[in-house]
Amino acid sequence: MAEPTNRHLKTAAYIGRHVWPPVVIALILIATAFELHRQGRFWTYSSCSNLLWTSDAWSSQTSQLFLDPYSFTHLLHGVMFAGVLALLIRKLSASWRLVLVIATESAWEMIENSNTVIQRYREATAALGYQGDTVLNSLGDIFCCAIGFSLAIKLGWRWSLVLFFTVEAILLFWIRDSLLLEILMLIRPSSVIKHWQLS
Repeated sequence: MAEPTNRHLKTAAYIGRHVWPPVVIALILIATAFELHRQGRFWTYSSCSNLLWTSDAWSSQTSQLFLDPYSFTHLLHGVMFAGVLALLIRKLSASWRLVLVIATESAWEMIENSNTVIQRYREATAALGYQGDTVLNSLGDIFCCAIGFSLAIKLGWRWSLVLFFTVEAILLFWIRDSLLLEILMLIRPSSVIKHWQLS
């Protein structure tokens, strides 16, 4: 059997780094979309011609369109994942780390849109009428997570921290919510915070 040539090795390395990651990401997104729909989530928001964006965090369109103010919390997911993966598996290429990020965020979207977690959001947070995301919105959240990961890779850890806390501060002033506050309210709800958010 002939030994693989240097050219063959380079071709295999190129395919492994540049071809397979997008293919795997596409398969993950397709599987996620169909699983979310199977869980009972609608594909899109039927009551609005604009499917791209709403700036009102408390409107019925939030979590229904492609992007909304909470999309920025998913951008921060990507920043956090970039830091964790850089510490745990630094030698893995950025493209394959992105695959892991997409897979993790997709898994979270499926968990977040389970009936148990939706009910928890209603009880513990200010999202009183939350019905779950549309599939379109979940794909937007995953997209934002990927953007956050890519930004963190380019910025490095110091500027990524600046980005993280800047976005957190903007969200607190803008919508009276943020990623860290959302986590806190899910784990240990506070009636004082909830009242402030709803006032």
